[in-house]
Amino acid sequence: MQSSRDILIQTKNIDKAAKFYENILGFKKFEQNEQIIGFETGSFRLFLDRGESYGPVFELFVPDLEKAKKTLVENGCKIEIEDPKVPRCYVRDPFGFIFNLAEK
Repeated sequence: MQSSRDILIQTKNIDKAAKFYENILGFKKFEQNEQIIGFETGSFRLFLDRGESYGPVFELFVPDLEKAKKTLVENGCKIEIEDPKVPRCYVRDPFGFIFNLAEK
């Protein structure tokens, strides 16, 4: 597995959060649609996603999504949410780390 430099957080108040990250922290917005707002921070990209919070969600790339999901679940991980249309596959490892699995 290899990580991307994307971190995503969910919030019900995406507009207020966006103003904070843009105006207070000075992050530069590079993407925006009805569901997601993306900021360039330097070392990582921060995405705001409209919805219930899971806490920070990192992203890991895998060559075979189905094989990775099977291996992770067999080793104590839990699939938190999955939506292939996004694509989104949030996994919580046994130690609390939450990440999105993405096939690359």
